[in-house]
Amino acid sequence: MTTVIEGIDLTGLTPGPAQTWGAIRLVPLLRRDPVTDLRLHARLHDPDALSIVQTAPRTAYISFIPHAFVATWTTDSTPAAAYGTQLRDSADTDVPEGIRLVFRRRMARREDRQRLRFLPLHLAMEGYLALQFGGPPIAWQEWTRQAVTRGLSPRVEAGYTGAAIAGLDDALRVFEIHPDQCGMVLYVADALTAAFVVPHPDDYRALHPTLLQDFYGDLLFHYAHLYPAVPDFTVRLDDTAVTSVADLRAELARMDAEWQGFHALLAGGLLAAGRLTVTPAHRMGRFTLARFLPAFDPDTDNHIGEVITDETGRLAYLKTFRLSAAQTRRGHLLSQLAAHDWNLDSTATALRTDRDGLVQRLDRAGFGHLLRPDIIDACRRRARQSRGALTAGDRHR
Repeated sequence: MTTVIEGIDLTGLTPGPAQTWGAIRLVPLLRRDPVTDLRLHARLHDPDALSIVQTAPRTAYISFIPHAFVATWTTDSTPAAAYGTQLRDSADTDVPEGIRLVFRRRMARREDRQRLRFLPLHLAMEGYLALQFGGPPIAWQEWTRQAVTRGLSPRVEAGYTGAAIAGLDDALRVFEIHPDQCGMVLYVADALTAAFVVPHPDDYRALHPTLLQDFYGDLLFHYAHLYPAVPDFTVRLDDTAVTSVADLRAELARMDAEWQGFHALLAGGLLAAGRLTVTPAHRMGRFTLARFLPAFDPDTDNHIGEVITDETGRLAYLKTFRLSAAQTRRGHLLSQLAAHDWNLDSTATALRTDRDGLVQRLDRAGFGHLLRPDIIDACRRRARQSRGALTAGDRHR
């Protein structure tokens, strides 16, 4: 059953002192009382294999999946895909160059009574890709037959692996892991990029290297190159106010409060996010694995992700992915279309534009192929004529 929450609740997790390396700032999340009856460990996959995950009887999700998480509570006939077109002599008996395909059943699959294997972040991304995947529910005359019969299939989104992010490997290697650390919040150029929480400190130590195998948005990739370094957050004790041990404790408490306020300000895009739509994916005893989607507000930061919570709502696991501005716009357009039954005129009114404006936005967002070619062509022609008229008017002035 889908529910709506306001932001991510990190109750029980305390931000520790930040560590910086170039443009990367990592804030450790400390848990005084870890979750002991839910444990996570990684299962590494072949990094050169392309995974095909069946998500529905006639729907598949295709991606590079370097690892899976396993949650535990109380000379073969392998198919291959060729690297592009290969011209070969008919007498050549060598095996064509290819990449292995591995078929995996479901995003989250129970392997035992108390063991669940799921694909971190892919569960959340599949939820984003499935957004209005079926296409128009009504056969409006503006949409192509393909849009009505096949929907948005296929949908494609791209990301960068952590190993491709400049400086991230060095940062994760040199950053100190605290004894009570159960997670981290990752910033690049002080832009909130990702959050990662696990139930127990032992889990975090085991899964810390997997952050390099996760995928991240283009924001992190570009910011890591554009911004060479971020300033350290420093707080100075007021020695004039310290005349006793009690005064020293008070100054330390003030410094800690200032740091937590700084962290809360940076993480506001996630912790104080607007409406998040949470959809349960699997029950695990007293725990629930779910994924969430944002409100797709183009004026704010938007994150997708997945969580594991207990019966009281306490957070045990969290992994997030920050959507790019283009991905947010696509989600916003699809949400508005769905809210108005994919009627162009009604949707245009809701978006405070006209029919041509909406068609142009759909075209720029990569959904132009869903509209009839004559509608797209007519819209483009009117846009060119409008620009030409404006240019002619400027010349007359």
